This record gives sequence, structure tokens and C-alpha cells, in this order.
Amino acid sequence: MRRACIDIGSNTTRLLVADCEDGRLVEVHQERSFTHVRRGLTATEEISADKIAEVVAVVAAQLEAAREVGAADVRCVATAAVRQAANRDALLAAVRSACGLEIVVLSAEEEARLAFRGAARTLGFVPSGPLGVVDVGGGSCELVVGTPPDEVTWFASFELGSGQLADECLPSDPPTADELAHARAVVSEILDGVEPPPAAHVVAVGGSATSLRRIAGPLLDAGVLARVLGVLSADRAAAVANRFELDADRVRLLPAGLLILEAAAERFGAALEVGQGGLREGLLLEVPGG
Repeated sequence: MRRACIDIGSNTTRLLVADCEDGRLVEVHQERSFTHVRRGLTATEEISADKIAEVVAVVAAQLEAAREVGAADVRCVATAAVRQAANRDALLAAVRSACGLEIVVLSAEEEARLAFRGAARTLGFVPSGPLGVVDVGGGSCELVVGTPPDEVTWFASFELGSGQLADECLPSDPPTADELAHARAVVSEILDGVEPPPAAHVVAVGGSATSLRRIAGPLLDAGVLARVLGVLSADRAAAVANRFELDADRVRLLPAGLLILEAAAERFGAALEVGQGGLREGLLLEVPGG
């Protein structure tokens, strides 16, 4: 069956359409828009009216795109920024009124479980032991360990995302050495004492990891991450984006995402392989019959 998922994240709103059968997924179409819901939060942690209208328009357009390519089942979920918003029901009601879609606001545990499922089921092989998954989003980070394809045995979630860290610690373009040192210290403090169970293989998913693969390839070890951070801090985001065919908006967030991935790799004591699937793939493969 051809299914679709619209994922309202803290940085981006993304559409994935895929054919799902016998536990396998074949991508048909995907698109994204940098809606930055997290930046639309007011001082009282409410999503602004302008931001709600923007997200509704994007979701409506993505829903139409999904139906145009024949998606029979379209699901819509939201993650950290919407989960944390004091008026999240206003966004849910606006999307329901405009599109007829019911948004499911995922808990941190659900987000971790779906990211694990999506990473595990698209891995392409069965690891020799437990699988670790690092999911860095715009407003939160999940570390997960489990047994493929579906059994999560441990997870931890933190209000630490690439969008939040970039906005609060890395205002310069490119980021300065002092800003990077401060951001790294913030990440270290938040993840202080986190000790995931041993994992035979560790996969990184989310927008930061996917974009880093474009620059560095599929394996992110300490040397690769240090080298890429040097690239990201040596030139303006627009120039780096043009060089690697990335969105400048994403490149502005990449140093922050990289620092979170770096810290997660240190805590797992392993290099990270960039995964082929994450939350959206996990959601589509979770549907009965998927």
C-alpha cells in the first residue's frame, strides 16, 4: 500500500510517501519546508498565529502532494516544538479545520521508538548485538538501544536540538571558536552522566545526520566530525551550502547538530553510521500490514 507521513518537526515539516509491504519500504516522494516551529514560540511558549498559519499552509500543500502521487493513507505527527507548546491544541485544530488531518503529538518515548524502528528496519543487515540509535532533531535528541527490528530496551530523551543549540549558542555565520566551545560545553552538561548500554552498532538519524552524509560520507567517527566542523566554521553557510548542494538554512544548523552527534558518539564509545531511515520510516512501517 502507498502511504504517507507528514512530520511537523522543530526545524522542518517533512513529507514522505512510500510503498510499504512485508516490512519493507520503497520511497516514492519526499519534500520538506523549513517551518521553524520552535522559533515561532512566544515568551509564553505559545506558537504564534503567523507560525500556525504558515504550518497549516505547508501541511495542506504536502497533503495535496501525497494524494497526487496516490497515497491512500496519510498520517500526520508532531514532535518536540509542538509537544512543548502551551497552545498546541490551536495548531491541531487549525490543521484539522483546513485539511481534515488529525495530528498525533508524539511523546518522547514514542519518538524514540519510531526512530529505532525506522533505523533498524532500513539498516540492511542484522547487527551482531544490540543496536544503538541517535536521533538529533531540531528541539530534542533521543538515544535508543534495542534489538532489531522493534524491541527498545533503553532510551533517553533530552530537550537538546540543533535548532535550539544554534539559536542560543551559535549566532555567528560562520560560528566562532568561542561559540563552538560554549555550545560543546552546553551539550556536555546536558548529557553529563548519560551511559547507554553497550551497542554492537550505532546509527545516526535525523536531518543533521543526513546532511552530514552529503559532506562526509556514511561513517561519522571522531576524525570525520572534527574535519567537517572545520569546514563548517571556515566559511559562511551560503558558500558551504552551494559547495555541497545543501540548503543554507540546514547548514546554519549543522554545527549544532554535529556537536550533539559528537557527544552521543562519545557516550556510545563508537562511530556513527548515518542511517537510511528514522521516525517517518518507522511510522509508515508500523501501520498494520506494513
